[in-house]
Amino acid sequence: MEQLKVHNSLKPGLPVPFEPKVEGKVSWYACGPTVYDHSHLGHARNYVSTDIIRRILRDYFSYEVKFVMNITDVDDKIIVKARRQRLLDEEKARKLSESDLMDLAAKAFQTYAEEYLPELLKAGELNPSNYVERRDAAYGKVLAGGSLTGEKPGDVEAKMKMHLANLTAASTAMQENKVFGGADEVLSSYLDSLRKGSIDGHDHTIFTDVTKYWEDQFMEDMDALNVLRPDVITRVTAYVPQIADFVQKIVQKGFAYESEGSVYFDIAAFEKAGNTYARLRPESRNDKALQEEGEGSLSKNVGGKRAAGDFALWKKSKAGEPAWPSPWGDGRPGWHIECSVMASDVLGSEMDIHSGGIDLIFPHHDNELAQSEAYFCDHSGPHNWVKYFLHIGHLSISGLKMSKSLKNFQTIRDALKDYTPRGMRVVFLMGKWNDGVEISADMRTMAEVWESTVNNFFITVKSLIAEAGGPADALKSLTLNSTTGGVFAARVEKAQSEMKLALSDSFDTPRAMRAIAELIKDANIHIGTQKSDLDIKGLEDAASWVTKMVGIFGLDSNASPPYDGLGWVNVSNSNLTPQEAVAPYATVYQFLKREVQRLALHSKSLDQLLAADVDSEFSSLESAGTKDPEALAMPYLRVVSRMRDELRKIAPASSSKEEILALSDQIRDNDLTNLGVYLDDRSDGQSALIKFIPKAELLAQKEEKAAKEREKAAQKEQARLDRQKAELEKAEKAKINPLDMFRNDNWSDWDADGIPTKTKAGEDVSKNLRKKLTKDFEKQKKTYEEWKAKNA
Repeated sequence: MEQLKVHNSLKPGLPVPFEPKVEGKVSWYACGPTVYDHSHLGHARNYVSTDIIRRILRDYFSYEVKFVMNITDVDDKIIVKARRQRLLDEEKARKLSESDLMDLAAKAFQTYAEEYLPELLKAGELNPSNYVERRDAAYGKVLAGGSLTGEKPGDVEAKMKMHLANLTAASTAMQENKVFGGADEVLSSYLDSLRKGSIDGHDHTIFTDVTKYWEDQFMEDMDALNVLRPDVITRVTAYVPQIADFVQKIVQKGFAYESEGSVYFDIAAFEKAGNTYARLRPESRNDKALQEEGEGSLSKNVGGKRAAGDFALWKKSKAGEPAWPSPWGDGRPGWHIECSVMASDVLGSEMDIHSGGIDLIFPHHDNELAQSEAYFCDHSGPHNWVKYFLHIGHLSISGLKMSKSLKNFQTIRDALKDYTPRGMRVVFLMGKWNDGVEISADMRTMAEVWESTVNNFFITVKSLIAEAGGPADALKSLTLNSTTGGVFAARVEKAQSEMKLALSDSFDTPRAMRAIAELIKDANIHIGTQKSDLDIKGLEDAASWVTKMVGIFGLDSNASPPYDGLGWVNVSNSNLTPQEAVAPYATVYQFLKREVQRLALHSKSLDQLLAADVDSEFSSLESAGTKDPEALAMPYLRVVSRMRDELRKIAPASSSKEEILALSDQIRDNDLTNLGVYLDDRSDGQSALIKFIPKAELLAQKEEKAAKEREKAAQKEQARLDRQKAELEKAEKAKINPLDMFRNDNWSDWDADGIPTKTKAGEDVSKNLRKKLTKDFEKQKKTYEEWKAKNA
């Protein structure tokens, strides 16, 4: 059996053998979202890719996975968002006069620019009337996609764009006298600077009302993306007492210290005891920007640290911040400590997998490791809190990673207006989970082609199985259950072996997707070349295996383990009785039967089909307990398809040829299309293949075909008009006497035939130009003589 290996951020380089601490079981903690705004495509990349790995471990490698995820509901960004929203709501309730509100907005506008975009103020006081001119002068390069330094734009420019967008919205709103709504970002920032101290930090609902709403939104987004719910969800607000106890133990062990009501991790003491700090990214340990980002926007320029790299385990709450009691006074947890406490509470002192986005490596995950290992280590040496760290690569658009704080993101909900959840998951599967993914039109096209290939394969194989089965057992189970292999069996085994190698190599899903695509390619070649000598069992085995794999990858939201069957799970209307389910198909059958009888059409095959007891065949399926509407409809569809085939055969020799062909087209292009059934006409005397395709897809294809025909007809008509115009122009030109054709202001002298001898400036016409003009004269002379003769 191929050994599963994974990329482990704790051991950079090639994948390492995956050996969980308990055989057959995996304990896994994933860093969840900080809930204060819409989830974006970057979140989709992280959590969908994580979900894919989780499903592969569970459903392919048969591990029992305990998956824990946290919700960060205490954080500097959350505090600011909730506080500003509360202050804005209070301001709206004050019902200020129009002039007072405009004065407040003007102060907010000026203050916002001073803090974030000072270049706008170099020419004096800023107001909405001069804002656009100053914006374009100072930051035009940034708005055009460049940078102020001339280098590649990055997060600095993204922040500028965010602040410019806020000021632009405020400027427009103020000029339209609509401050609330349009200028909220600017106004709430100003109100926060004035009144944040008025917020009662002990009233946690101010903050949790915001986080509960956004958590629900996040979970709905994950459900839409078919991401499995965690086995355990933890929230920071439910763990604050445990966090204080955890911090106190680290202090007692000498690895942390209290200063001015806050508690900081002592990196020097930790390393002096033989531990290693920044195990994941040692080169970043002195990166001041990352350190400040890890401490949060509300903790800038705080004093009391023994060393610049020491990080907060517990923060003293300032005015307007949520507060909980602790041995060091009222405060709140630092960011990194929450995961250490919650993960350890659920999974113990060591876990198999810890995962998160690659941007969390430093300082978040490095600090998590340090504080957890400080908590659990003893005199025997360092403690390993995590065995395998998995970091999901960024998703970026135009080279910039998405960020809620920078507001340069596309929400999942907006993205799902363009993508299907399955299509988005295919995009992520086509890239390695630990590599960056750049969203591009090419990648989306590749994903669409892959999905379409699988869809068509399922439809075709189902149709071939139905065609091969007798009337009584057609589509009975879509599984033949035979163990004998045909000519295609070896190809299926090869694909399964390739899949094993791919997924064992650190969940190499791009390679896995290629294995599926190559199998389908070979299956299509087999279908196209063998025709009447198909290995139906081998094709069914191939389609069943592909069904299982797309199920394991989470591509079928209606499927569940062990992913048996064939094709995407069809969710039928369970409220319909079998008779109600087949009624539309039976109606088409009865209509066609009546039309054949009306036209008095006969042939040996047609008469046999007309005499067939289709209702009895349906009743047999119903009695056998068949629920699949496609299977129940097959008796009617099979007869309709064969009758249509026979009608097309007899049409050429029939006096009703036109009516027969029109009836044939109506059945296929209208009646069956509206039921989500497509009759795929085949050559070489083969009957049409019955394919179940979603009605919307068939109608879209029909409209696309009609649009192309309309375009073709329009082009043909335009070509006719162009020819007509050219002929008219040619006819008008033919009427011109060659003696007069050059008599215009471009020349100043001519010979007896009217051919120019001097230019407009009085210079002699050159020899070459004279030759050309003479040639044009002779040509026009001939045309003119022909016109005169024709119109004499």
